[in-house]
Amino acid sequence: MPYVHTIQFPVRHYECDANGNVQHAVYLGYMQEAAFAGSAAVGYSAQRYADIGLHWLAYETDLEHYTPLRYGDTVTIKTWVADFRRVRSLRQYELYRNNELVARAATDWVLIDTNAMYPVTIPPEIIEAYSRGEAVTQAPRRDPLPAPPPPPDHVFSVTRRVEWRDIDPAQHVNNGTYLHYIADCAVQVAQHYGVDPSKISTQRYQIEYKNAATLGDQLTISTWLSNVNGSQAIRHYLIKREEKIITRIRTQIHGDNLEVFQENTSQSL
Repeated sequence: MPYVHTIQFPVRHYECDANGNVQHAVYLGYMQEAAFAGSAAVGYSAQRYADIGLHWLAYETDLEHYTPLRYGDTVTIKTWVADFRRVRSLRQYELYRNNELVARAATDWVLIDTNAMYPVTIPPEIIEAYSRGEAVTQAPRRDPLPAPPPPPDHVFSVTRRVEWRDIDPAQHVNNGTYLHYIADCAVQVAQHYGVDPSKISTQRYQIEYKNAATLGDQLTISTWLSNVNGSQAIRHYLIKREEKIITRIRTQIHGDNLEVFQENTSQSL
């Protein structure tokens, strides 16, 4: 059984959105802190990784929400490393309020040589530390993020510039910040079509990180729907810098009047 690390965070008021729920980007912040703490607990703090010239970069994240967290709640996170492959490792998370499971997530990480900025084989001593000397069960390989259907001819797009506040100590846009970006985009597309954005909720995020965005980059965020079935649909986001894909995100959403988005995709935006 791999080492399971448990950590708690109080929900702060400034982490909540206009509906009073914790912003979904904040969950990724909780997960990042839990991962750092779990690594430090087995002897691999951020400083130790810096000393040995290695660091982890997120490749994919899958986050499912079951019930919202609100101000005054305390979230308990359990996290563990589920498997190791040659250069990649899957870390899993469960988030609880009291004994209620409120979210579940997994992030596929890639080990990077800091000087070469290139993936490297995970050393056996790192595997030994995280597994506490026990064999690590090979987790089932997750299916790759499904390719989105082609966007409509007049896809809804917004642009934004990467600001100083978006950059983390790794000198690129923090992984969680992309969820802030698409949350803003989701509000704008809803308002564009006359839909109340507070009536639409996102239940799952599947995120693929392709390239880093850095300070001053001009990003284009495009979004469109597919698989509309009553109150359920898939919303796709594509974040690009010129022609280079930065991040691809597939979300499962729930709300009323979702068909209006598809009915109006032929309109020029």
